[in-house]
Amino acid sequence: MSRFRVLFKSTAVRLSALYILLFALCAATLVFYVTAMSERLLTGQIRDAVQQEVNQVKRAYDIGGLNLLLRTMERRARQPGANLYVIAGPSGDILAGNVASVQPGVLGQAGWTELPFVYERYTDASNDPERRHLAIANIFILDNGLRILIGRDLGEPERFRLLVRQALMLALAIMGLGALVIWFGIGRNALKRIDRMTDASRKIMAGDLSQRLPVGGSGDEFDRMSASLNSMLERIEKLNEGLRQVSDNIAHDLKTPLTRLRNKAADALDNADSEGRRVALEGIIGESDQLIRTFNALLMISRVEAGSVAAEMTDVDLSSIVADTAELYEPVAEEAGLALTADIEPDVEVQGNRELIGQALFNLIDNALKYASGCNGKQAITFRLARTPEAVTLAVADHGPGIPAHQRADVIKRFFRLDESRSKPGTGLGLALVEAVMELHGGRLELSDTDPDSPDAKGLTVTMIFPMQKQ
Repeated sequence: MSRFRVLFKSTAVRLSALYILLFALCAATLVFYVTAMSERLLTGQIRDAVQQEVNQVKRAYDIGGLNLLLRTMERRARQPGANLYVIAGPSGDILAGNVASVQPGVLGQAGWTELPFVYERYTDASNDPERRHLAIANIFILDNGLRILIGRDLGEPERFRLLVRQALMLALAIMGLGALVIWFGIGRNALKRIDRMTDASRKIMAGDLSQRLPVGGSGDEFDRMSASLNSMLERIEKLNEGLRQVSDNIAHDLKTPLTRLRNKAADALDNADSEGRRVALEGIIGESDQLIRTFNALLMISRVEAGSVAAEMTDVDLSSIVADTAELYEPVAEEAGLALTADIEPDVEVQGNRELIGQALFNLIDNALKYASGCNGKQAITFRLARTPEAVTLAVADHGPGIPAHQRADVIKRFFRLDESRSKPGTGLGLALVEAVMELHGGRLELSDTDPDSPDAKGLTVTMIFPMQKQ
């Protein structure tokens, strides 16, 4: 019983019930309208037929007098399915005809009877409960005072009306029963889907973020809602996993610099020499700056992933950003013994945040300078900016050692570093920030080999793919 109460609380069931109620009202109105119109149509046809009989009888009277009128009425009264024919005296007494009696007062006035009247046939048995019949008639009075009644029995239109009404009521009942079955089925189906969604939601609230709401594949509103919520859950799971990784990595990666910071502070405290103390304090400041840069990078990634800078999106001249960055880093690359080249398509614009795109590009160049400078062979870093009908691609390519394909998904995680010895400076947050920036801009990040055929230094090409701006 409780399941039925839950079922009737469903919006789909309530809407279906409202639809059935409105359908029933419309159908009932249609039944009465059709039966009334059918009855009116048949009654009109009967009146026309009776009026034709009256005209013919009057014409016979005008041509041959009373004798021809009597013969005409007698001949017509003997025909199968004949109309009602009555000849009555001035007082209303029936003198001849195929009717045994009529309702009192009917023969008292000329013209059409206002309402159907009751009459009895000669063939009706005295104990027949249906010997009384309804009819309509047209009455006219002759010059000698005789009253002539010509009418038609209403049994046939009444039976037709009842037949039409019964047929429509039966059809309505069948449709109503079918609608109830369909309504119950729809309600149960909707309730089952909601129950599955509720079960999945309970598991998610219990902490299992890997659960997803069921998607039936029909593409209806339930599927659209489930797909949207699943995307949100996937995003939450990713952020939660990132938070867990950050917590673990902070404890692991920041422990060493904090220990060095503490040791240098202790050395400065114990060092009586002013020069040695100054060197120790400078080391403390350097370690502190590195920690500040790490936390600033973490805060920037959090802001980007939270979408707090999404409102700052504008039309950005990407060609100008890449050209300025190449010009800025060209002397730095030369000092590292690298040649920096740029292949930039002009007038390329994207919808985005100029500062974040610039920061992401700086991170890619910093990685390229860091890992390509110590390698033999091609000593170059290349910028490539191109536009296709589908997207805008910005690639930074180096000819360093590259990244193995099985580790490319890991390097975009926070604090992950291929250099496990931590011999090179860095925080392990550069590509994580670039990935967050691309997600904010609705794009994606791709990593590939620059020289796939090289046996050793395959290099690394990091490509930022922006969606094409809608016109």
